Amino acid sequence: MGRQWLQKNREINAAKRGKLFSKLAREIAIAAKAGGPDPAMNARLAVTVEAARKQSVPGDTIQRAIKKGAGLLDEKLQLEMVTYEGFGPHRVPVIVECLTENRNRTAPEMRVLFKKGQLGTRVAFLFHHVGIVEATHEGSGLDIEAAAIEAGAQEVEPLEEVAAAHTGARFFADRGHLDAVTRALRQAGWSVTASEMGYAAKEPLELPSEQRKEVEEFLAAIDDNDDVHRVYAGLR
Repeated sequence: MGRQWLQKNREINAAKRGKLFSKLAREIAIAAKAGGPDPAMNARLAVTVEAARKQSVPGDTIQRAIKKGAGLLDEKLQLEMVTYEGFGPHRVPVIVECLTENRNRTAPEMRVLFKKGQLGTRVAFLFHHVGIVEATHEGSGLDIEAAAIEAGAQEVEPLEEVAAAHTGARFFADRGHLDAVTRALRQAGWSVTASEMGYAAKEPLELPSEQRKEVEEFLAAIDDNDDVHRVYAGLR
């Protein structure tokens, strides 16, 4: 329901690592701007910093991004969030969130990337705008429904790929409860790997393998763009 198409493509080659560092730094800055520079008081920032460390982002890069986002440096954060909607191949609805300092550059790039789809068609009504938390817990076969109820999440589904002897789940929460659900899961022993506002498809499409491959290649090309923050698709 949203970004599952990306789950199996998480491995990153060396050529993409520098681009990943830049994207993670921007996410850290945005999280610090939204909720403050203290990870102990800002669940979204804590998760983003943890994700950056797991990808070996240098500590000084992380700290600079936090200070920049919180307005503690002379260099101010100029990024703005721009959202694009449309259809991918086979009428799969797509929402793309971009963090950019120049929307006049980003817009034509999106038009090129959507050449196999249809950019500009409103599709947000096909998604729920929610808080999304991805987390894992040691031990297989844990009751994720019970974990969701205890944490205050409204819905939950299993993660597609999880390490052996672990349980993985994607929790969906009201937007105003995202930080509370994230904290509750961490306190319950879950390792949170993502905590963010996002889009969950109301009725995700099931496609034959060849069509799905075409859509995934389309989505991956968009996700690879420097300005792209998140890509959500109505694909099961």
